[in-house]
Amino acid sequence: MRLANKTAIITGAASGFGLGIARRFAAEGAKVAIADINEHGARVAAEEIGENALAIGCDVADGHSVAIAAAEAIDAFGRVDIAVNNAGWSHKNQPLLEVDETTFRRVIDINLMSIFHMTHAMTPHWREVGAGVMINLGSSTCIRPRPGLAWYDASKGGVNALTKSLAVELAEDKVRVCAIAPVMGETGLLETFMGMADTPKNRAKFISTIPLRRLSTPEDIANAALFLASDEASLLTGTILEVDGGRTI
Repeated sequence: MRLANKTAIITGAASGFGLGIARRFAAEGAKVAIADINEHGARVAAEEIGENALAIGCDVADGHSVAIAAAEAIDAFGRVDIAVNNAGWSHKNQPLLEVDETTFRRVIDINLMSIFHMTHAMTPHWREVGAGVMINLGSSTCIRPRPGLAWYDASKGGVNALTKSLAVELAEDKVRVCAIAPVMGETGLLETFMGMADTPKNRAKFISTIPLRRLSTPEDIANAALFLASDEASLLTGTILEVDGGRTI
């Protein structure tokens, strides 16, 4: 049990990568708060995982909502050891001038401002208890960009840079901050990233650009998150772990 007696809050955990992480953490002994704007989905996920899971409604783009969610998790568990900033969103894969300002601001609010909010919500608690771990979901697309996702890439590039900055600044508080950079995965955003219908032909075309010839899965990302959250990674901070099948090589 690699996370025995640990607790975690995971955003966007009603589905996709977040749900995979929540399941894996719980299987390894952690109590998990499933924080999602889809409150019904969060409840369904928590019921599936069992007594060690708590459903919390949370809009990660809203600082007040994040603060309430963090406080609820701390109150329920007594402390929160791990925060996983998984919730994310993207504009459709399309030429950069076709993405309007409102859409770009929403991408930034969900992908980047959410980490600002969680940092403000959790850092005082971690300073009080003497340790903490933050894991952010970045992306391989900002390491090896391709046309059509410029503004999304900008938000995830910010996630990667912020991860390193937070790691340096919070090290004296014994708070580790790492990120995972997945290749495109089998989640609800797949067609958004591809910019086309998810047909066998279109999927095969993208997969052909990945050396290991497959997309990422929630299980892949969950396994990476488990390692980074565990004591096995106690000397890792500021790390951007590329879970990408070799895509960024």
